[in-house]
Amino acid sequence: MTLPLNDQSMLESLRTTLFQSEFYLPPVFDFVAVSFFALTGALAAMRRGYDIIGLFAVAFVTGLGGALIRDGLFLQDGPPALTRHWGYLAAVLSGCFVGWSVGTFLERFRNALAVIDAIGLGAYSVVGVQKSVAAGLSFPAAIFVGVTNACGGGLLRDIITREEPLVLKPGQFYVLASLLGSGIFVTLIRHTELRAPAAALIAMAATFLFRMYAIAFNWRTVPVEPWLFKRDENPTTTDSTESKPPKTDGPQLK
Repeated sequence: MTLPLNDQSMLESLRTTLFQSEFYLPPVFDFVAVSFFALTGALAAMRRGYDIIGLFAVAFVTGLGGALIRDGLFLQDGPPALTRHWGYLAAVLSGCFVGWSVGTFLERFRNALAVIDAIGLGAYSVVGVQKSVAAGLSFPAAIFVGVTNACGGGLLRDIITREEPLVLKPGQFYVLASLLGSGIFVTLIRHTELRAPAAALIAMAATFLFRMYAIAFNWRTVPVEPWLFKRDENPTTTDSTESKPPKTDGPQLK
């Protein structure tokens, strides 16, 4: 399936613009962010009583799972980025060590950890979108990959630990914050004259602020309910049920 000519030309011009002024995460920021996300995975593993192998595995997928999904599943542009530099593995190991040594102490600073997490959420949303557009993906697909890049590690963490993924349950806006930042970044580079670094900083700031407001004011998603035909909270019993008297020789199941 090919894109219409106008969309193809627009995508090509956008790719040229990105290559001319691409947004790069400073390596120090990248490694520190990976180490932080790995730390959160290590803390989750320790709370579940995992051994050293389990701790490393959960820390690894939490810190690098989003990038692994992005490069291995969607972009498929050579070996994943995490295999090209030893620093990513070192960042995961450092997160494991910090979690093992002072994890109990860090649990007291949940608010500070949430702030750092919000910064990383915006940064990796933008990086995922930019790499996707540069690889030739359409704009909606690039936004989807950006959200996956930012939130995929937490999803894999929950799957490995056999928990119901937090991103799928009602809770404070997290995936929506990433979706907002990814959408803003695409909109700015597509419809304005801003270069990628400036657009990225704006998108990251919007993601961060939205996430912080969601935490401060407890903005939450809600369960999806049927729209047209809602469930009957007090269903009437059928004739067959009414015709049979309840048993009296045991507890009644509800």
